[in-house]
Amino acid sequence: MSRYTGPSWKLSRRVGLSLSGTGKELAKRPFVPGQHGPTQRKKMSEYGLQLNEKQKLRHMFGVSEKQFKNTFVKSGKMSGKHGENFMALLESRLDNVVYRLGLARTRRQARQIVNHGHVMVDGRRVDIPSYQVSAGQTITLREKSANLAIVKEALEANLFVPEFLTWDANKMTGTFNRLPERSEMAQEIEESLIVEFYSR
Repeated sequence: MSRYTGPSWKLSRRVGLSLSGTGKELAKRPFVPGQHGPTQRKKMSEYGLQLNEKQKLRHMFGVSEKQFKNTFVKSGKMSGKHGENFMALLESRLDNVVYRLGLARTRRQARQIVNHGHVMVDGRRVDIPSYQVSAGQTITLREKSANLAIVKEALEANLFVPEFLTWDANKMTGTFNRLPERSEMAQEIEESLIVEFYSR
């Protein structure tokens, strides 16, 4: 299945989580989309809960099912907890790092910035959103891209950069210090359910 490109608000309502991070999608209509959305009270099965959690995380990062599964398999070969390693690998994707540094307001916007070749890793232009950033690597914008209006707006709106990243506003440079710890990642995700889903 390819990457979802439909209405993001409808998808947020389907999985029950604000995928944009603003919370606007669920403020007005906090129920699933469709004619019977407000009155649906059907209890979810164990499989349904696992699937919903998987879809929640997959759509949060905007990746295809194939990429998502490959990352899950890769994380299983690392030492430590499978679910936490999996989320840490997703967090180390270049598009997510750009979003976390505050260079974009949403992950979708960050993906577009990377795709259009505005981002450099260790001085080399990288236009692959799924590129895995390693500890110690620096992320900057190309000289021509530093004055982009969307980047300036995002930086002004951003109030927080997680501890696994360092942002130097004067040099417009970010550094990926290490893989994030569980407390620095999305608290609304139950990664154990995703591990159970793929372990069936």
